[in-house]
Amino acid sequence: MRIGELSRRTGVSPRLLRYYEEQGLLRSERDTNGYRRYHPDAAERVGRIRELLDAGMTTETIRTLLPCAQGGPGLLTCTHSVRAVDDQLARVEEQMAELRRRKEALLGVTEAMHTRRREDEALALQALRSS
Repeated sequence: MRIGELSRRTGVSPRLLRYYEEQGLLRSERDTNGYRRYHPDAAERVGRIRELLDAGMTTETIRTLLPCAQGGPGLLTCTHSVRAVDDQLARVEEQMAELRRRKEALLGVTEAMHTRRREDEALALQALRSS
């Protein structure tokens, strides 16, 4: 299939498909007229690439995982694949913990701001009553 058809099937722009090819994630052959031709399973491969990108993996990591990605969506059977996915999961957990810390800090700041606002409003009301 040509790049336009692959783009329509996957919802991925031709520009991004060319980028995947530059990154070694996707392969094509060239017709005599220079047009790219993709293997029939390219749409599934693009789906797998999108799945891994959505999980936060880099194109470099994905390039090492794709040869092991056989047997349907989500099945990565090589030992290094499992390790790479576990490492990504650990990074996500760290990011979530950091986001929780940030949320707690923001909650503390906003609570202090609301308390201060209530105190200022009470002082202003007192000033109005006493004048």
